Amino acid sequence: MQYNKKSVEDIDVSGKKVIVRCDFNVPQDENGNITDDKRIRASLETIKYLLDHNAAVILCSHLGRPKGEVNMKYSLAPVAARLSELLGQQVKLAKDVVGEDAKRLAAEVQPGQAVLLENVRFEKGETKNDPALAKAFADMADIFVNDAFGTAHRAHASTAGIADYLPAVCGFLIKKEISIMGKALSDPARPFVAILGGAKVSDKINVINNLIEKCDTVIIGGGMAYTFSKAQGGSIGTSLCEEDKMDLALGLIQKAADKGVKLLLPVDTVCGDHFGADAKPVVYESGKLPDNMMGMDIGPKTIALFSDAVGSAGTVVWNGPMGVFEFDTFAVGTKEVARAIAASGAVSIIGGGDSAAAVEKLGFADKMTHISTGGGASLEFLEGLELPGIACLQDK
Repeated sequence: MQYNKKSVEDIDVSGKKVIVRCDFNVPQDENGNITDDKRIRASLETIKYLLDHNAAVILCSHLGRPKGEVNMKYSLAPVAARLSELLGQQVKLAKDVVGEDAKRLAAEVQPGQAVLLENVRFEKGETKNDPALAKAFADMADIFVNDAFGTAHRAHASTAGIADYLPAVCGFLIKKEISIMGKALSDPARPFVAILGGAKVSDKINVINNLIEKCDTVIIGGGMAYTFSKAQGGSIGTSLCEEDKMDLALGLIQKAADKGVKLLLPVDTVCGDHFGADAKPVVYESGKLPDNMMGMDIGPKTIALFSDAVGSAGTVVWNGPMGVFEFDTFAVGTKEVARAIAASGAVSIIGGGDSAAAVEKLGFADKMTHISTGGGASLEFLEGLELPGIACLQDK
């Protein structure tokens, strides 16, 4: 799957009205203060490029899940304020999405200025990819730029629908996502090692399947490892297990063996007698857990095994924590895998969501080649699926 898409640099934007789909879905506290503006800062390169090249910019994004209702708890007002600070110029916020106020601001915005529409998910038609809403967005502008990788796996009116009515290209964020992840999947520096964690095999089956085709080593940790362990006849105590996925797990083990791909599973497990931050950690050999114990993290031998595989890698893709990393006692495995990736010198790609949060929290973010801005989108990309918000853009 080669995404070779036109970006803002491949078209003339001077004097044009450009509608940009950003990902301003930022976390806020109960008073509506933004607690992490990383996603806003990530969009600045594209916005500044357009402003510097004399475009009149109309920004749009979703925030939270207002479900097609106008709910001011999800207003983009705090985002407009933060954007104004970061850009050093006022970014006016429309009172609506495609109504009178939005149309007025879009008509008035001058080259070198930016305005922001209200939360696109205040419109019922957004998540249904309603053509009338997509056309209403398109009517405000001459060019569509999608820079919201985090929602590129959704065919919504503001992520894909607009492209039916306007010339569509990507911004720098999406360009970076698809070039780095695209190269990792099509032409990786080898050995190519994938590390997959998280709770459920069902969430990652297609990713594991696709990566077995491409990788030299596939490492499985996190909650889903217990399904593999039980499938192989191990005892896993009260650990998480998807009983209905055990045959699938065995099938993936067999597929890796047939392809000559190393599939590494935990050899020891850190357990607790209950699910809680205060559970006392005890280490057992994997597949030999007492009935009353729950697996919560990978053990020291597994950390050594996984770190060793990562140490010699040319490319590493990581998606999903190795244990219950929100409890400090059981965050050791995730932390040490992050440390091994940071020290490896490999091209390292962290696939959004929990893994990205873990890397940020542990202070290894600046040691990674690329941290994806989209959890679900990066997973679908690694599955080899076409992402509608990118497929709709013009090819080079």
